[in-house]
Order: sequence, then C-alpha cells, then structure tokens
Amino acid sequence: MQRRERWLILVVLCLSLLVLVVDNMVLNVAIPPLTRDLGATAQDIQWILDSYILVFAGLLLIAGSLSDRYGRRRILVIGLAVFGAASLAATFADSPLELVAGRVAMGVGGALIMPSTLSILITVFTDEKERRKAMTAWSAVAMVGLVGGPVVGGLLIAEFWWGVAFLINVPVAIVAIIAALVLMPESKGPWRKPDPVGAVLSIVGMTALVWAIIELPTTGITDPATLAAAAVAVASLIGFVIWEARSASPMVPMGLFRNRNFSGASFSIAFLSISNGGLLLVLTQYLQFVHGYSPAEAGLAFLPLAAMSLLFNVIGAGLTGKVGNRVMVTAGMLVMAAGVGILGTVDAADGSWLVAVALGIVGIGSGLAVPTAINALMSTVPAEHAGVGSAVNDTIQQAGAALGVAILGSVLAATYTGNMPADAPEAARHNIGDALRLGDAGLATAARAAFTDGMALTFTASACAVVLAAVTALVVLRDTRPAPAEPEPAEPEPAEPEPAEPEPAGAEPAGADPAPGEPRELAVVDV
Repeated sequence: MQRRERWLILVVLCLSLLVLVVDNMVLNVAIPPLTRDLGATAQDIQWILDSYILVFAGLLLIAGSLSDRYGRRRILVIGLAVFGAASLAATFADSPLELVAGRVAMGVGGALIMPSTLSILITVFTDEKERRKAMTAWSAVAMVGLVGGPVVGGLLIAEFWWGVAFLINVPVAIVAIIAALVLMPESKGPWRKPDPVGAVLSIVGMTALVWAIIELPTTGITDPATLAAAAVAVASLIGFVIWEARSASPMVPMGLFRNRNFSGASFSIAFLSISNGGLLLVLTQYLQFVHGYSPAEAGLAFLPLAAMSLLFNVIGAGLTGKVGNRVMVTAGMLVMAAGVGILGTVDAADGSWLVAVALGIVGIGSGLAVPTAINALMSTVPAEHAGVGSAVNDTIQQAGAALGVAILGSVLAATYTGNMPADAPEAARHNIGDALRLGDAGLATAARAAFTDGMALTFTASACAVVLAAVTALVVLRDTRPAPAEPEPAEPEPAEPEPAEPEPAGAEPAGADPAPGEPRELAVVDV
C-alpha cells in the first residue's frame, strides 16, 4: 500500500472517531438546557450518559470479533449508519426516557465504529515510527472534538435548542460513510466465534454495578434494592472472569494480559478513564451553574486543555523513542494528576484563570501519556487479532469512564446534598439546576457553594485515580528495545574448481537413467 493511501485511510478513521467524541462533548454542555426543557433529574442525567457508555462497553468485544470476521470497513460503515440514525431519533426526544432509548441505540452504533478505527490503524501502519505518528494524529482528533464540539454545539444550542447536540452527528456520519466507501479498502482477520454468554455477563454485571453506585448516596447501603444490585454485579463479573478463562473462544483472550505492556497499559488507562469520566461531567456543570457560562463559553474554557494536549502529543511522539514508554506514561500521568489536584482547590469565588491553568497542565500530561499508553497496548496485539485487541482497549476505557461518571458523580451528589441547608426544598437539595430555577438568591448562593465543595472532593478523588494510574505504569510497564544488529559474516572467496577425474571406460555418466530392465539404485539419506 502506498504511503499516500495510508494517510488517506487515517483521515477516514479520524472522521469516524470525531463523530463519537463530538457527541459526548456536546452532550456535556447541553446538560443545563436539557435539564430545564425535559425536567430531567440528576439521576436522569447520569443515565442519559451511562446508558450509552454501558451498551457501548458491553458490545465492543462482540463488535471487534465481527469486524475481524466480516470486514472492518463493513462494520465501520454499518456502525456509522446506526449511530447517525439514532442521533436523529434522539434529536426529537420528548422525555428523559425517550432520550435514554436513543442513547442506547447510539451506543450500539458507537460499539461498531470504535474497534474498527483502531484495528484498521494498526494493520495499515505497521512501521513503528509511522504508527506512532498516526496514533498521535488519531489522539489529536479527540482533542479537536473535545473543544470544537462544545463550541460549535454550544453556539447552535444557544441559537436553536438542545436537540442540535445530536443533530450535528448526522452530517459528520454521512461524510465519514462516503469517505470510507471511496477511500478505504476492506480488511479482515481470522474468524473468532462470538461469545454471547460473556457478553450477557459483562452487560448485566456492569449495569448492576453502576446502578448500585448511583443509588448508594440516596438509598444507603442497607437498602434491599441497592444490596441486590451489588450482589448481581459481583456474581456476574466474577462469572464473567471465570467463563472467559475457560471458554474456547472468549471475548477477552486472557493470554493478552500475560504481556506486561498490555496489562500495564490496560490498568493505567482504566484508572485514567475513571478520572476523566468524572472530570468532564463535573467541570462543564461547574462552569455553567456556578459561573453562569453559556454552553459555547463552557466549550471554549477547555481550549487550554486541547491546545496543550495537541502540542505535547507531537512532542511526546518524538520523545517516546528516546526515553521509553514507561517513563513517558508515568511522567505524563503525574503531570495530569497535578492539574486535576489544582482543580480540587477551586472555589466559587475563583476566576476562570485558575481553571485555565489547571486544564493546561492536564493537557500537557494527557498529550504525553495517553497516545503512548495506547500505542504500548496495541503494539502487543497480533495483527490477526487487531479487532479484538482494539475492542479490549476500548472496553477498558469505556468501562472506566462509566465507573468514573457513576462513582465521582455519586461523590458530587452526596457532598452537594450534605452541604445544602436542611430547610431547603427537597428538589433543590438534590439538584443545583432546581435550586437555581427557584429564583431565591440566598438558596442559589448556598447551592453554588455546596456544588463547589462537592467538586473539590470529586477532583481530589480524581487526582488519586490518576496517581494510581501512574504508579501502575511505573511498576508494570516494560520497554522493549530492539536487539543490536549482529554483523553479517563475510562471504568466503569462491574456491577454484578442481579438475574432474576422467570417467573409466565404459562407465555410465553420472545421473543417467539405467537401461530398461535394469534395477535402479536407491539413494539412502541419513536424517
């Protein structure tokens, strides 16, 4: 494949990734108007976010197997079509339940898209230097969507309504489908039998786990429903691990985790995803509810994060070959932890400059660590299992993000409720949006202070998760360096041919067939 063709394929992959990133980021800035227009509660908002993530994470491994069997481009195009159609349906939802249903369908489409993008990337870019550059570009697109999505979506939401947060996915999906069909060749790997038992166990286990975490702050640990959900989660997830270890065709080949780079990068990314899942959810609400930012202004506030991440993506790509994966991932994650820790010191009276500085530091660390960690993970996956390997990486990230939204969202909700005045209206004690809508200045001030206190604790917990990710990378990751090339032995001088001895008179020439009727001699070869 020509170099130009490879980079054109990367453009298609980046467009496909962009539609997913834009959707998640625009939805974050659409939460306040969505809460107002649909009357969504805090738990409704969490399920609008988590329903997509749970379906996405639960189906990723099956989608990876399907892409290896039926063709990665084909599954990518089908996923884009499903995602675009579901986005169009979510645009016109009239209730939180309808929106959750639309998000579930979008999760199905997203699950088909995501493994195909990364698996195609690692099979197209086989050279280590080119793959590192391609991974850097792929990660940079996520940063472009991180800021560009909220800004464009925020402007459209301000001009129209929250439904445009989903409507803008449709043209991006259409362009990506056309580009895939025109530019991208089909690629397949060896077929892997689907694992429906593993899929059911993982979906049930993750759903029950997140449900228990969301309900815990309001119902308490002794509530029978919460205890039942926790028991189902534990049983299902333990059953999933046992089944995958014994299955002849598991969704997750457990042998991959014997490689220290695969397991080290996987667990580091999982802890990092827990942190990031809560960071974006909490900070976008803080900027809009506490400081009164519009959706577009909230999107622009993430510009330092995106700019620094893009810059240090490029710097990190050049440094990784010199210092190694382990140093780069560890150092980047520690820088990220410092930035998140600064966010934990922000209060309601602080200006936006402190948030900008903290996000810039987070962007520096992210640019250094994230592409390097993903490249370290995917470099250990055999090309024939690219779809499954990509799906494992995506599942780890999405499961971590789901847990982050659930755990950190629950920490925020519990702290907010605990710090609100006891005589405040019940709805205001559980939702800052409801507190601000009541129009009471004193209640609004108390709500902003309570939300900021909850945010500080949330970001402190988030910083701890990033530090844990850094420690995991330092302890588990190993750098593989190519062995020094041995000098090739010099070729011996050709020997002078010895003169052939004359054949005895009457002898048969060597190699001649015997005369008819005469026995052949059989050559005996020692083995």
